[in-house]
Amino acid sequence: MEIKLKAPAKINLSLDVRGRRPDGYHELATVMQTVDLYDTITLTDNDSGAVTVSCNYEGVPCDERNICVKAANRFFEACRLPVSGVHIDIDKTIPTQAGLAGGSSDGAAVIMGLNALFGTGLTPKEMLDIGERIGADVPFCIEGGTKLCTGIGATMHKLPSLHGVHIVICKPDTVSVSTAEAYQKVDALAPHPCYTDEMVKALYSRDLFMITSTIFNDFELALQIPEVNEIKKRMLQAKANGAGMSGSGSAVFGVFASESRAKKCRDALKADYPETFLCKPIKIGCSIE
Repeated sequence: MEIKLKAPAKINLSLDVRGRRPDGYHELATVMQTVDLYDTITLTDNDSGAVTVSCNYEGVPCDERNICVKAANRFFEACRLPVSGVHIDIDKTIPTQAGLAGGSSDGAAVIMGLNALFGTGLTPKEMLDIGERIGADVPFCIEGGTKLCTGIGATMHKLPSLHGVHIVICKPDTVSVSTAEAYQKVDALAPHPCYTDEMVKALYSRDLFMITSTIFNDFELALQIPEVNEIKKRMLQAKANGAGMSGSGSAVFGVFASESRAKKCRDALKADYPETFLCKPIKIGCSIE
């Protein structure tokens, strides 16, 4: 049996790091949004008794280091099932090490797909619980939409949808960000008011000017990546209503009210940065095709 799933990327409309917790993790406040930029995950059961992975994207590990293998093992453990033979093929479009949660979304899709493949009947809450044990962004990638995420990022609150906009995402091909290094630099920042609180108010107001003028990311502020600053500048020159870095980087997104301006920006950036995409916000997370 074979099951295909769409695993969407996410962007962070705001991201505040509120300090280190006693358990070593960081306390976050972030507004996350799924977009229609997808990896395709294909699950096929077999008689091997092992979890195997293939991927079309150079540099993605196809062994136990891959988050999809971790997700499968956690799934079988949570369902108290022996590890069954399953092959996971990742047709990757979402850039890696970009702050777009491509890996987390792939892992989320595996949990959802295995639930369907093996007929285990997990509730949404049970799938979220498995996801949280794999990574902080995985529960969000299961649900998707527009969410306020707090704690380590796994506590979610639904927000009014972001809609009627066009989003250009651009990943500089020479830049990848170490999450550990990014957190070290964020820890050195001076305290500041929480922009995420303002983003939540802006989304409830449904005022695009308020939303796009409140885009903020502590990692962008701390890292000051020259390529990120250059891409953001070009997006704003192309009449983006607002722009910012996603996650711990290095992908940059621009929000446009005008589709034609967004397309022109996408085309101009793609000439210099091949991993440039035009997307829209979506209201869901991973889905079975």
